[in-house]
Amino acid sequence: MGDALADLSAEDVSIWLDDISRDRLRTGNLQQLIDTKHVVGVTSNPTIFQKAIEKGTAYDDQVRELKTREVAIDGVIRYLMAYDIRWACDVLRPVFDRTGGKDGRVSIEVDPRLASNTARTTAEAKGLWWLVDRPNVMVKIPATEAGLPSIAAATAAGVNVNITLIFGLDRYDAVMDAYLTGLEQAKAAGLDLSKIHSVASFFVSRVDTEVDKRLDKIGSDEARAVRGKAGIANARLAYERYEKVFASERWQALAAAGANTQRPLWASTGVKDPTYEDTMYVVELVAPNTVNTMPEATMDAMADHGVLRGNTIAGTYDESRKVLADLEALGIGYDDVIELLEAEGVQKFEDSYAQLTESVQGQLDNAKS
Repeated sequence: MGDALADLSAEDVSIWLDDISRDRLRTGNLQQLIDTKHVVGVTSNPTIFQKAIEKGTAYDDQVRELKTREVAIDGVIRYLMAYDIRWACDVLRPVFDRTGGKDGRVSIEVDPRLASNTARTTAEAKGLWWLVDRPNVMVKIPATEAGLPSIAAATAAGVNVNITLIFGLDRYDAVMDAYLTGLEQAKAAGLDLSKIHSVASFFVSRVDTEVDKRLDKIGSDEARAVRGKAGIANARLAYERYEKVFASERWQALAAAGANTQRPLWASTGVKDPTYEDTMYVVELVAPNTVNTMPEATMDAMADHGVLRGNTIAGTYDESRKVLADLEALGIGYDDVIELLEAEGVQKFEDSYAQLTESVQGQLDNAKS
């Protein structure tokens, strides 16, 4: 039997788990995934924490202590999340050391309710960086218009940033520009650029979910022919832009000062349509210096029956452009899809944070001081 996840790692694709919970940490499950599934990083979001906190009793003792201290609800949430993230950072520290800081990363997200407020997002990112206090933490900032200056400011302060909720190519260009701007400011301030790392989380399956819904309404043979192709085509064209930016003269000047490229990260890689191959958002997006953050079910599917074909992005750019052109010809506007997905993405994270707040408040109400 082969080891598809080992093969994926050999293709220079870092495998990050899109999940965290105190039970995973307490039982040694995360370490087991590092040892057996080649996991070298972890991402989190409000939805993941909400599900973890509602399940079991792993958080009861800390909740009780925080209630005794009369910590406000937002502070309770930060402390609960920071505890898990710090623990996961410690578990992944050997990976961080072995890879020179490239991997061994654990991401924590800023409060999504701040997505339209630049100053508060920046302050929150710096606050979480300080609170977790681990060199291998990454702070997730959304790629909204208001988030772009925060990406630059946090990078300039030496914060490792995971930019989330990227759907469109033009916005991805702006994200990379913000990262380079932050590095230039960090360089001017005398910071060690080699210590600053970043990833840009480009969402994949959600694009297909929205586009396929529109294609199904059209219902023609031409529409059916492009089902399930938009997300991968979009991500491949993002990689083309990544290659261009990180070969530019502007980048070369920063690289000479020790800067690290901002790696593309494929997010939302769990397949939503059961008629699609459950590993397609992994095997179709293999290219050097990338990250694929997977739900555990996708990781298990790769380990069980994933078949790699080497680099599946190189040489696909013209074909990918044709997919987007075919969609436009069918009346499915790219900009309209991307704008909707970003708005929905922010709203979903806000809704998840509200559910997280409700769950934690319930725990506080039931805790005995």
